[in-house]
Amino acid sequence: MTFNKKKLHIKTDNITARIDLPASKSISNRALILNALSYSPYDIQNLSDCDDTIATLQALDSNDTTFDIGAAGTAMRFLTAFLAKTVGEWIITGSERMKNRPVKILVDALNSLGARIEYIENEGYPPLRIFGCALNGGEIHMNGSVSSQYISALMMIAPFMQKGLKITLDGKIISKPYIEMTIQMMQEFGAEIELTENTIQIAPQDYTPIEYLVESDWTAASYWYEMLSLVGKGNIFLNGLFQDSYQGDSKVAELFEQLGIHTTYMSEGILLTSTKIVATALEYDFTDQPDLAQTLAVTCCFKGIHFIFTGLHSLKIKETDRIAALINELRKLGFVLTEASEGSLVWEGEFCEPIDNIIIETYDDHRMAMAFTPAAIFHPISIEHPEVVSKSYPNFWKDIEKNVS
Repeated sequence: MTFNKKKLHIKTDNITARIDLPASKSISNRALILNALSYSPYDIQNLSDCDDTIATLQALDSNDTTFDIGAAGTAMRFLTAFLAKTVGEWIITGSERMKNRPVKILVDALNSLGARIEYIENEGYPPLRIFGCALNGGEIHMNGSVSSQYISALMMIAPFMQKGLKITLDGKIISKPYIEMTIQMMQEFGAEIELTENTIQIAPQDYTPIEYLVESDWTAASYWYEMLSLVGKGNIFLNGLFQDSYQGDSKVAELFEQLGIHTTYMSEGILLTSTKIVATALEYDFTDQPDLAQTLAVTCCFKGIHFIFTGLHSLKIKETDRIAALINELRKLGFVLTEASEGSLVWEGEFCEPIDNIIIETYDDHRMAMAFTPAAIFHPISIEHPEVVSKSYPNFWKDIEKNVS
């Protein structure tokens, strides 16, 4: 169902819920590419039904040569690399926002490895014309601060390169857990990878088809941690999450111990219970978990926890500039945040008068919609274009209406 605006006012003071979370988008998208590269006869089990995964699946199952992936950033990056090694002439395009999301770093890297990719409209941005061919491979240097999806996209097709691939990552590596996830999943599909502190080396080799089950999404879980933390009483069981997870965002359990939520790990998932333990201030480097920043920022503001968040450079090239979006939307709710230095977000306890008739803009960003939903505990709000949640958590509004409205 598509909405234009969703009005919310959450009046519950106690939550008891059992939630079936969506499958991990990050794992699903990697699994689809690796499954295709291994020429597997098996279907991936428990695939995410989010927009990114659907876009990737439809492209892989299609007989067309032109693919419109909408606003699916992961699909754009992974499929660009996949099509570059797939013989044929391909066009990949997307939404207007996607046409303004840079892809030059990935295209330059692929072209240096023997690919032939051209820009159809604006230099450095989709849409792309890809002349798929056998790739030479070789050695490349990449800045460690670039999106991990660029690095993962190259890694997954590396076994098909004639010389293999050696990636040297220069400087500080951001979103390292996502790179580690890609390595672990490639190894599950039979690939051998040599890894040092800042280099990844992958020789020419074949993948092995396997049956694969995708676990639930820890990032989606973060919104329920936030909800219970702000309500302050009750318990929530989240199906399909486990302590031993590939997902870097499983760090949310540790972070929310400081925000009044305890996590108990059980055989089928995790149980969240509210506690009285709440920090007075929080300082954290989100380099490895940038997708949790919005959840933590909103939670801390409403709990009165001053914070200094760093390592947020990658938020500027997500669906929107998430730092600017957080500053704008939290100001509507009465909180004055600053970007004290590049890639940081700070709240020192400064307030302003909340506006009347609060409408939260989502900027075509699913995480803005979900992270701000618990604000409705404190103010009646409206979420603009709430349909954006389909990007990662299509049943989010159903779960909200069932459990907390």
